Amino acid sequence: MKSILWVSLCAMPFMAAAQEKQQQDSVKTTILNEIIIKGYRLENPTFSKVSNNYDEKIVQPKNVAGLFNDINGFSLIKRGNYAMDPTFRGAQYEQLNIQYDGGLKVMHACPNRMDPITSHVSPEEIEKIEIIKGPYSVRYGANFGGIVNLVTRNPSKGEHGFHGSLASGYETNGNAYVGMAQLQYVTHKFDVAGNFGYRDYGNYKDGDGTEIPSSFRSTDYGLKLGYNIHPNQRIQASWRQAFGRDVLHAGLPMDTEYDNSSIASLDYKWDNIGKNLKSLQVKTYYSYVDHLMTNYKRSTATATEAAADVNSTTIGAKAEFEWKTSDKLHFFSGVDYLHIGRDGDRTRLIKMQNGNPLPNPITKINSIWQDSYIDDIGAYTEAKWNFLPSYILSAGLRYDMVISDIRKPEADFAALYDLDKRTEHNISGTISLKKAFSDRLFLEFAYGRGVRSANMIERYINQFNVGQDSYNYTGNPDLKAEINNQFEIGLSGYENLSGFFNTIRFEGSVFYGFLKNYISAVIEPDIAVDAKVFTNIKDAYKTGIDASAKLDFGKYYFLKTDLSYIYTRNKDFDESLPLIPPFTARISAGIEKEKFWGNIQYNIVATQNELAYSFGEIRTGGYQTMDVRLGYKPVEKVSIGIAGLNIFDKTYHNHLNFAFRNQEGFASVPINEASRNFTVFMQYKF
Repeated sequence: MKSILWVSLCAMPFMAAAQEKQQQDSVKTTILNEIIIKGYRLENPTFSKVSNNYDEKIVQPKNVAGLFNDINGFSLIKRGNYAMDPTFRGAQYEQLNIQYDGGLKVMHACPNRMDPITSHVSPEEIEKIEIIKGPYSVRYGANFGGIVNLVTRNPSKGEHGFHGSLASGYETNGNAYVGMAQLQYVTHKFDVAGNFGYRDYGNYKDGDGTEIPSSFRSTDYGLKLGYNIHPNQRIQASWRQAFGRDVLHAGLPMDTEYDNSSIASLDYKWDNIGKNLKSLQVKTYYSYVDHLMTNYKRSTATATEAAADVNSTTIGAKAEFEWKTSDKLHFFSGVDYLHIGRDGDRTRLIKMQNGNPLPNPITKINSIWQDSYIDDIGAYTEAKWNFLPSYILSAGLRYDMVISDIRKPEADFAALYDLDKRTEHNISGTISLKKAFSDRLFLEFAYGRGVRSANMIERYINQFNVGQDSYNYTGNPDLKAEINNQFEIGLSGYENLSGFFNTIRFEGSVFYGFLKNYISAVIEPDIAVDAKVFTNIKDAYKTGIDASAKLDFGKYYFLKTDLSYIYTRNKDFDESLPLIPPFTARISAGIEKEKFWGNIQYNIVATQNELAYSFGEIRTGGYQTMDVRLGYKPVEKVSIGIAGLNIFDKTYHNHLNFAFRNQEGFASVPINEASRNFTVFMQYKF
């Protein structure tokens, strides 16, 4: 992975205003979609970083979530090979604001998250991942624990003319095949790009040789059309569809028969409007997910067949002005809108009762989402003030009006609550200070108040298994919004060395978050024997550290280490918060040349003894694994990547892995990861 470009805006004071204007005037294309790291531009948020090795280093992830494997501070919640969610510093699901191309969202239809946002776009489309590490910006939507922007390839930045690429890959463990094709045509005035991808993964084996039910097939394609109205005005439209088929979920009670998603977006940007008004950017998007899950392949179907046909609609829009009152004071003001609507029923055919076959099977239908929706209308202003040559002060304030309603409540759910349309008013904000000691050493301090209203599962799910345990969960439409008051201090920089050693780069930060009204679930026997209801935890906190360092030496070689640790406490229950990864460290060494690159990575994960017992967590042991990756360019247009993953054939599972559910021959224990796996991936660009 390339060195992380972290807190680069602090070097802005060392650039002359005339140089910046000259660079801006030379830009021929108005860039869309990138929201965070922009060289030395003033708008870079506090505690932001970018990971962008995917374009140059041949990788073969199963889906977009796999791209987070080697980013410090991230872990994966795994229910199988397909439905994986990234988590960052203990923030997961909607606590982490994940979006594509500067604001586009695709919300899952399945209550078990068989179809998270990371499953709807091909990983080969992702050019880089931009990250804000906490609630330190108000510009990109409600932000509780951090923002992740997945930037897809922008054809307008490519060479003019007709270009493209063909790629294919294979994995030994699971007999998996991957294929990808990309084409684009770029002129000064317009550009058009298209891509097609296919994945076919079989069941993999763990280190003990046990076959894990995890196969899936997916097909996707995308189209992107851009038109440069003027050198400083651009409009861009995109359309994507993805189709998942026959997906086995080892850690969930059902499997996916099909998952179809459609995504449309339209972007417009006007740069360099005038002396005080710098730019206007407008984004609109629509996405729809149609999902069917069944238990037909499970042994439980002999007693009760179950099928859930659900759908999700996401609609969003955003308009933002960048303006300034002086060369030292910039503002970003805007409004945004997010609509999430879901519906769908579960149909059960009960064929046995108390172990005895029924002469006339009973059909029961119940609504899963109960035709519910959530609307979020937000308004914000964020300012950047370069008040002294080596200091930058940032501050932002955001207001969200969250409207939620349930239109077809089930009788048992309606009996629990007074179900009226609800309106919430959330205020979030941030303030941060950056100090540049030189152009090579930077200090940051930030405070952010992140506020997140309850998601649709937490509000409206009705007697459905959505957790790691065997309980059926019931929502609570009266939940208060979660609040994260987070403080962070960090130091980063680099130093040029002499002789054999070239450069050392480093970054590290310590954070502490006071959590109010944290949303969790508690056992509620008054509803049913196996029932849990979502509730607010009055007081909780999280604290942690992440750090990394990279030493470049001998012109082509490097040593790198990353480590992250987080500790949380649910004060109400005197236990850890759920889904908290243990201490993790990575040590790697490698070589980077023009035609050849390679690295060896040693992964160290500690035992996790801090558990959320109310969530059904169990202790997980630590483990160490080693991966080897090599890349070679035999000719200019061809790249070949090979890898050996878990080369010591270790049997292990991560603390965030779900346990087997409704799987014949498997106890309710966490899913093991794959055993030794060799991969090859080839790409041809033209």
